[in-house]
Amino acid sequence: MIPQKHQELALPERLSRLKDLAYNLWWSWRHEARFLFREIDPILWESSNHNPVLLLHRSKDKLIQLSNDQRFLAHYDQVVDAFDHDTSCSDTWFERRFGNDARNRAIAYFSAEFGLHASLPLYSGGLGILAGDHLKSASDLDLPLVGVGFMYPKGYVTQRLGADGWQQNIYHDLNWDYAPILPLCRPDGERVIFDFSLGSWQLKVAVWLVHIGRVSLYLMDTNIDGNSPIDREITTQLYGGDHSMRLRQEIVLGIGGLRLLRFLGIPASFFHANEGHASFLFVELLHEKIAAGLSLAEAKSETAQETLFTTHTPVPAGHDVFESQLLMPFFQDYINELNLTQEEFLELGQSPNEVGWNMTALALKLAGHKNAVSKKHGEVSREMWHKLWPEKALHEVPIDYITNGVHLGFWVQSDLQQLFNWRLGIHWVRAQDNPGFWEGIGNIPDQEIWNAHLRAKDRLLSILEHRLKARWQEGAEPGQILAQGALLDREILTIGFARRFATYKRANLIFHDIERLKRIILNPARPVQLIFAGKAHPADNNGKALIQQIFHLAKDPAFAGHISFVEDYDMQLARYLVQGCDLWLNNPIPPLEACGTSGQKAASNGVPNLSILDGWWEEGFTGTNGWGIEGIGKESSDRNAEEADKIYRALESQIIPLFYDRSSDSIPHGWVKIMKEAIRTAAPRFSAQRMVKEYVEKFYSKAFEQVPVA
Repeated sequence: MIPQKHQELALPERLSRLKDLAYNLWWSWRHEARFLFREIDPILWESSNHNPVLLLHRSKDKLIQLSNDQRFLAHYDQVVDAFDHDTSCSDTWFERRFGNDARNRAIAYFSAEFGLHASLPLYSGGLGILAGDHLKSASDLDLPLVGVGFMYPKGYVTQRLGADGWQQNIYHDLNWDYAPILPLCRPDGERVIFDFSLGSWQLKVAVWLVHIGRVSLYLMDTNIDGNSPIDREITTQLYGGDHSMRLRQEIVLGIGGLRLLRFLGIPASFFHANEGHASFLFVELLHEKIAAGLSLAEAKSETAQETLFTTHTPVPAGHDVFESQLLMPFFQDYINELNLTQEEFLELGQSPNEVGWNMTALALKLAGHKNAVSKKHGEVSREMWHKLWPEKALHEVPIDYITNGVHLGFWVQSDLQQLFNWRLGIHWVRAQDNPGFWEGIGNIPDQEIWNAHLRAKDRLLSILEHRLKARWQEGAEPGQILAQGALLDREILTIGFARRFATYKRANLIFHDIERLKRIILNPARPVQLIFAGKAHPADNNGKALIQQIFHLAKDPAFAGHISFVEDYDMQLARYLVQGCDLWLNNPIPPLEACGTSGQKAASNGVPNLSILDGWWEEGFTGTNGWGIEGIGKESSDRNAEEADKIYRALESQIIPLFYDRSSDSIPHGWVKIMKEAIRTAAPRFSAQRMVKEYVEKFYSKAFEQVPVA
């Protein structure tokens, strides 16, 4: 089976490899490849949201010109050589660690969302972006891993703020003909259609393919002819529909996803479920083994050996629970094939003293390996799920942890990467998870670090200005333009807060004492400006109310344009924010932040954190690489007031004076020292390369070590 390039690109022969580059997201984390596409048409590159497929389709005349441009051709040849090397060379970490024969035992990584690039809106937030970084790093390490998920024709919600600041949920039918994704086809050109059945439920599933360097991601799509109207809606949009629709989605993801791998002949032998949405995967593995003649006990034992479940949330509402009666129409025949009674089957997904089928409880019971996503989250998860192992001491609850990491090639700004190439050596990418390698950061001249940051800040403000002009042309009111950052100033200390707008993340904590905040940010000698961004879940009115509150403050003339809320937060905007803000703010209710990877991205760009000591920051804060706020605790009625006061005092007494303390060369050397410390301490410990290697050594290696090294 082969991918089919829809809307076939007609390119000059000399530039024919641009197809391979455009349809492989390798370009998204190699700045020389991004610059190559940008060079074709800088304006179109920006307006296309950095989508190379759309760019190439709309640049045919320009490409003919460039096919005779020797300077462009030299750049093109260099990028193609780098692409071929990175996607085919054998001198890789995996090859050295396990040998070539182990490649036939692939890891299958299941996730409901994958945040790979803004041109593929298959994600809603941190869960999906973590999955995307996992796949990118798997490619860098040459790990034989395949992803399994959904292709959502409508993607995720587009956020527009009305004149009253209320989030409007807009869904677009996306044109996938002009995106870096391919329909999977047979050699004769016919689409691959996979027949899925569960009891009397019959479903047809089309298959799409995304190339991420060496890694393949297979995406299922039910929005095709032959399915009922309700079944066509299963994969229409991320996290859409009611409980019945969510159940259908999760059955198709877990059971259908495993059957798809078998149908495609992919030799997966270890299975990783990223959060509970894919937990039916573990039931289907039992089903396979029982059908092969094993007893239930034997099937559970074998399934445990080859499975891993990652839990991401300590918030109870984040765990899917389905009414038992919803399951029965789908699983009545299936239960019989498992040789279980209805009660025994329902017990698989039962959480003690709770009603319903809990997808997280199901995964924790059946997966042999379990992990949280930070050290603190591991402690919280063991306490939260101790009820499944009441006979064990709390520290013996079998939930390990691997702290999340971020893909440095994708998230670190290009100027810094080039500075690393020059000052640390071009091998920093391969050595990125080695803390000793990063000691050289201290030897880089302050001016070079500071100038790279100022260029990133300029890019951030430029892209915000571009977005505001577009909104003005669309008919936005003056107040909407003001609220989204029309008066932002390059010279002012800029604090960023960008994440999903859930209430426990407390986006409005810094507004607890409005008058005190005004005195801080409107100080004419040392002003401060705040940039907020983030979407609330389409059904989360409390999150939308938080956005509206900040929007009204941003419009308020009393704040003189020092507060902004930028709408439609996506991966592209996220990159500009974590690279271009001066300080990163995060203040969730502890201990409800499982990890918080946006802070890792900021720190790796030399943007210090001002954050509650929760999630990754409890591990990452050293006392010299940012500012840590000790949480008061959930039981305190004065928690918000006390923690807001700590933030204000840190700003007033430490952060603002340090930022504005300039020497005769106009460089804040004390601030740059903290920037360097942020990079030195965060880049190696919280890189996705370290994370994926840790997954291999702790869990995945159980599959590979069964293969003798030649």
